Amino acid sequence: GLFGVPELNCPEGFQEAQDRALQESEQLVQQACSTPPGPETVMIFDQLSDSLCRVADLADFVKVAHPDFAFREAAEEACRNIGTVVEKLNTDVELCQSLRRLLADETVMSSLDPETRRVAELFMFDFEISGIHLDEEKRKKAVDLNVRILDLCNEFLIGTHIPNKIDKHVLPEHIRYNFTAEGNYLQVAGLHADCPDDLVREAAYKIFLHPNSQQLARLEELLASRNSLAQLVGYDTFAHRALQGTMAKNPETVRQFLEKLSEQLSKRTQKDFEMMRKMKMKLNPHNSMLMPWDHPYYSGVLRAERYNIDPGLYCPFFSLGACMEGLNSLFSQLLGISLYAEQTKRGEIWSEDVRKLAVVHETEGLLGYIYCDFFQRPDKPHQDCHFTVRGGRLKENGEYQLPVVVLMLSLPNSARGAPTLLSPGMMENLFHEMGHAMHSMLGRTRYQHVTGTRCATDFAEVPSILMEYFANDYRVVNQFARHYKTGQPLPKNMVSRLCESKKVCAAADMQLQVFYAVLDQIYHGKHPLKKSTTEILKETQEKVYGLPYVHNTAWQLRFSHLVGYGAKYYSYLMSRAVASMVWKQCFAQNPFDRAMGERYRREMLAHGGAKEPMLMVQGMLQKSPSVEDFVDALVSDLDHDFETFIMDS
Repeated sequence: GLFGVPELNCPEGFQEAQDRALQESEQLVQQACSTPPGPETVMIFDQLSDSLCRVADLADFVKVAHPDFAFREAAEEACRNIGTVVEKLNTDVELCQSLRRLLADETVMSSLDPETRRVAELFMFDFEISGIHLDEEKRKKAVDLNVRILDLCNEFLIGTHIPNKIDKHVLPEHIRYNFTAEGNYLQVAGLHADCPDDLVREAAYKIFLHPNSQQLARLEELLASRNSLAQLVGYDTFAHRALQGTMAKNPETVRQFLEKLSEQLSKRTQKDFEMMRKMKMKLNPHNSMLMPWDHPYYSGVLRAERYNIDPGLYCPFFSLGACMEGLNSLFSQLLGISLYAEQTKRGEIWSEDVRKLAVVHETEGLLGYIYCDFFQRPDKPHQDCHFTVRGGRLKENGEYQLPVVVLMLSLPNSARGAPTLLSPGMMENLFHEMGHAMHSMLGRTRYQHVTGTRCATDFAEVPSILMEYFANDYRVVNQFARHYKTGQPLPKNMVSRLCESKKVCAAADMQLQVFYAVLDQIYHGKHPLKKSTTEILKETQEKVYGLPYVHNTAWQLRFSHLVGYGAKYYSYLMSRAVASMVWKQCFAQNPFDRAMGERYRREMLAHGGAKEPMLMVQGMLQKSPSVEDFVDALVSDLDHDFETFIMDS
């Protein structure tokens, strides 16, 4: 069966796994309600969470990645059913009373260790944000709203990817071949951001982002429902509810962070736009006005022209085998951890090119498993991500339940006999996702509810982004980057050029991220919104981003992150700021420093979500960073390295 779960040797097995989990959860609910307040209460709650998550988490992965439609459908159904049960449990008054009795008992609470106390409080938080304190009628309303929000999220997400069609005669003949033809129509499925023809990018932008009234209605209902739910359970806005327990703590801090960052970036961003404008004028003298469809393309042109970083020059040095060796060597030096390939049993994997790795510590032994689903295949989403399939926890019998995760990439399939070669971007993504996997392996908490990456969203990206700093350091790259034919190492100046090229137009790129984050905050801020979502987009784009809004477009209807990162899109920037500070202070001097590696594990990775995120950052940096520190860290990363600059000049 999939992942070694015996029932999952066929799609129908999901029903069986789900039924068993629901049966188990009913027994645990009864047990929780009849147990006197004590640490056992938290143990039972965590078992309850584990029995449901073991099916839901696995199904979450299978529904997007399994090649067999029947498996995907069965997994989707299991997700829905378990999601509904979770919503019901979060409004189960009797179950909540058993936890309340524990939290109210000061003697028992003071005898609990900090991790158990925090997990008890987190479970209580789940009850509260579901409206447990409300009367029955309002509680039912909260459950209904939650179910409606789940449906709207799924519908909106599908809508963000649906191509737009246009009558082919509307477009000039010489650019039609760029789009998929369907009878008299052309399908536009994306922004064609890398296309050298300005007209193709302009057409793609205007057609792909043309507003769809159904999708607009979904977004408006989603934002209004989230706001209603937040207010129903006692928050001013959805953002206040979403930011509880994060590093930022509240929308005011996020606003301050984004405003200060925007202020610091403004001059640099203007300079970047000026460079892009000049480049556009040089290549296209008739039209030098910089538009939103120009930014990704011309920043790429500037990068390539200034640093000659053709990926084709780098790929031969980054074979997949060499990159995996590099990760293995880095983890071994920093953390005493090695990765070993394991044989899989029949039916355990969903595609024959999936590889299973055992993660082994030099003294602690086996820590968990990583399934590597690295290659493109039809119907597989083109996104790089990390899925928790099973969370780690201390079981009742004293054994540790080993974590299981999947790393999903979209690497090209290699030609027969030749190794898979990664572009620098793919190599960096591999390191990034491996950062999440290590967090999952080393966040060995007692409770599954807070294991590994189950932590605040604005902290969860820190370990993965930190790995990008390692991937861009010559001392690290030099350990593994070898030409697959000649064995020759990657020259140092090529690595320096690559790193410096990333700083070209980086301020404008970051400003774009700030714009998305501000938009997300406004959408999840005070309701009713003062204007339509499109008018808010126009106003925010012109004020925060600086490139003109294009009439009759609605980019927000393609903003898929509004689903998984509602009110939390800023997280990526804040995580990057923390990762940058950790890198500069702890690893820039020596990226293989074992003592620092151990401190990093002890202070940041080991706790999963069982400790307040800001306390983990303080433990690592030995100071409490301010909003200004975060902004400075991000902005100082944009400065060019003087040595490389001189060498290249």
